[in-house]
Amino acid sequence: MASKREIEAGIEKDFKSQMSYGDYLRLDLLLDAQQPQSDPLLHDELLFIIQHQTSELWLKLMVHELRSARDLVAGDDLAPALKRLARVKQIQRVLTDQWSVLATLTPSEYAEIRPFLATSSGFQSAQYREVEFLLGNKDADMVGVFAHDQAAHDVLAELLNERSLYDEFLAYLARRGYAIPADVLDRDVTSPHVSSSGLVDVFAEVYADTTKHWGVYEACEELVDVEDNFQQWRFRHLQVVQRIIGHKTGTGGSSGVSFLRRALDLTFFPELFEVRTRIGD
Repeated sequence: MASKREIEAGIEKDFKSQMSYGDYLRLDLLLDAQQPQSDPLLHDELLFIIQHQTSELWLKLMVHELRSARDLVAGDDLAPALKRLARVKQIQRVLTDQWSVLATLTPSEYAEIRPFLATSSGFQSAQYREVEFLLGNKDADMVGVFAHDQAAHDVLAELLNERSLYDEFLAYLARRGYAIPADVLDRDVTSPHVSSSGLVDVFAEVYADTTKHWGVYEACEELVDVEDNFQQWRFRHLQVVQRIIGHKTGTGGSSGVSFLRRALDLTFFPELFEVRTRIGD
């Protein structure tokens, strides 16, 4: 006679063998997650909701890949980390292209749905902040923004005190014998990385002989791609916001376009761009 455990295992196996596409993806929950606030329903509110929900899903995957890439570099496993970054770059391209869908929303159409957004804003995306923290743009004040959301607050507080992907890459280089300045390795990881002329010197050596330093050179270029894609995403975001609301204040109280324009000056890996001035001299 089969034991209770064997019977339960058989039931679970039978359920999984009959699992449908909708069951696996939890489409009942996913497709019911769009809850427009307008009544009667405004046609364009669904676009706004889906645009941002899908962005959050892609950001979730990006966080997953960046965490893995960081941990692989910390474990001296560079090759699979670069594979993770290759996927991150494709996610970034999807996120950038996705702005074109929202850009079909005209100022008049947005004005109709704006009251129903209340004070909600993309500025409040915890996952976006996770991405920035993982790439090195640390800001302790941003942790406090999520005091109302204990789970998000705790995740960001943890990331604030951990090394970023760039920090781990520089530590990896130090373990490989590269002359990474001590103040860079021992810096306060809760603050944004500050450009180091000594680090530019290290990268200048890498770019001066790419064959000798091929793996590191490839990693540098992958990081440059990630930052370049991030800047394109930011710029496209700025364009779409300007197209739809002009220079109005954002729903979350930000200065809107001017806030987004200032964000274009932020950089994750400054030395990898500064070294380009030195190449060929």
